Amino acid sequence: MSLVPTLRTLLPAAFGVLSGFAAVAQGADLLAVYQDAHRYDAQFASAQAAQAAGREALAQGRAGLLPTIVLSANRMNNDLDFTIRNGVRSGKRYDSDGWTVSLTQPLFRWDRWAGYNQGEARVAASEAQFELARQDLILRVSQAYFDALQADESLSAAEASKKAISEQLEEAKRAFEVGTKTVVEVHDAQARFDLASAQEIVARNDLNVKRQQLRQLTGKDYESLKNLKSGVALPWPQPDNMDKWAESAEQGYFGVQTAQAQLAVADEEISRQRAGHLPALDLVASRGRAGQDFNAVAGGAGTDTNTTVVGLQLTVPLFAGGAVSSAVDQAVALKNKAQSDLDNVRRTAALQARQAYLGVASGLAQVKALEAALVSSQSALDSNKLGFEVGVRTNIEVLNAQSQYYTTRQNLVKARLDTLSALLKLKAAAGSLGDGDIAAVNGLLD
Repeated sequence: MSLVPTLRTLLPAAFGVLSGFAAVAQGADLLAVYQDAHRYDAQFASAQAAQAAGREALAQGRAGLLPTIVLSANRMNNDLDFTIRNGVRSGKRYDSDGWTVSLTQPLFRWDRWAGYNQGEARVAASEAQFELARQDLILRVSQAYFDALQADESLSAAEASKKAISEQLEEAKRAFEVGTKTVVEVHDAQARFDLASAQEIVARNDLNVKRQQLRQLTGKDYESLKNLKSGVALPWPQPDNMDKWAESAEQGYFGVQTAQAQLAVADEEISRQRAGHLPALDLVASRGRAGQDFNAVAGGAGTDTNTTVVGLQLTVPLFAGGAVSSAVDQAVALKNKAQSDLDNVRRTAALQARQAYLGVASGLAQVKALEAALVSSQSALDSNKLGFEVGVRTNIEVLNAQSQYYTTRQNLVKARLDTLSALLKLKAAAGSLGDGDIAAVNGLLD
């Protein structure tokens, strides 16, 4: 008998009604489900938008180092009204217009250089956050897929158990009628059948819930999902050394890389705020024209004036009420916070790697033990059925053997899927989880 049974067609009619207008896909494997989620998942789409926005920080930082060119123009109507001291009043209406093009090129602005460096660090942070979101998508999809497989196995076991108990119940009733069995065995079988019916309802509902969770990621309902191959060997983590995985996590985990970039941003912020004490030097140039229809200095005639200015402009801050010093102290405190955050993320990543490694190691050992236990449970069930037929075993003993077999089968499926999930989490903690790992797990499916 297969250790991991092939999945049946899953969605009953009632679940189809709940599915609404969702697209229904044919049987799919993990890779196909991941590709669907890659296109559909709103959380991942949000991360992609955040990545695109974060990349603009570099262009914005670079802009502070480049020249600024401004064009201004005006057209005005002037109403001049004046009184001569001898009491004679006079006035004049005239038009004036002009334009100016000005250029400012920063030569020494330390805050701009710090802002440019911050832009680079912010881009690095956004890229690391996106990679973290991509790995999170892999983990969420694989976990939802494994949950659906496990829920299907639970339903399969519940249905098979109910069918087997039903057969034992009918056998107990027939034996009681002919006087070879007691009413106690009939009542026990009936109680177990009622409990199996309730467990089947719970398992079916749990499967529907797990299917809805998978649908939330992909926008699709799947008629069936491919299960693990029967007896397939699960891989050991390479390298087979927990400390090396922890060391890799302290540097490779994308959460650590994000925290490192944020620390760089905080460090440059100190430099940017300290620039408030430093002078600024700019190259300035302008070209303009001004014209007016009336000019008293020119005897009332209109004039046109062209102006060209080129030079250096030095700005020296003297006193800002202590604002600059306060901003520097604040930036230093925020850098200390960023350093502590980085230390915390590194330690957490190492802990997650160790936990995942231990999860893989214990999971593989558990799978091996449960495989042996399943063989033993099958043998025990067969022996009890044979003993019942020849009258040396009771109906209750057969039912107990059946319960043990189906429980062992479910535990084996859960252990195998949990082990694969721990292996993916281990690679995510080390920052090495990628699409190739999804393809590798997909290769273990039927």
